[in-house]
Amino acid sequence: METATFEVRTGDRPAVSDITGQVAAFVRAVGGDGLLHVFVPHATAGLAILETGSGSDQDLLAALDALLPGDDRWRHAHGSPGHGRSHVMPALVPPYCTVPVLDGRLQLGTWQSICLVDLNVDNADRDVRVSLLRG
Repeated sequence: METATFEVRTGDRPAVSDITGQVAAFVRAVGGDGLLHVFVPHATAGLAILETGSGSDQDLLAALDALLPGDDRWRHAHGSPGHGRSHVMPALVPPYCTVPVLDGRLQLGTWQSICLVDLNVDNADRDVRVSLLRG
């Protein structure tokens, strides 16, 4: 298995960050075929495969805001107001995804991108681990 990590800076507001380029660069560098596992080792971040640039990323943030309002209703109450929602979000947007790889290329659909989803405004730096299990 080949593995690596990289950092993503998500900033001080809820974000959907397209990390497809960094992930594709890893896959190109190691080459071959297999299954790529992408994982964020954080209790308040997740990964989604979706179309970006057409408004879907902002629609996702709006949907998460409607489902998980950033107010004081959360029992997990340390950090910024609404921080507890960030700890619930990975149950809806999991901290992992798996993508097939053929000949050193991600086998995503035409409009699919791998995105880091982060509602936590208290932690602007995220680690991403990519692991290619050769097949």
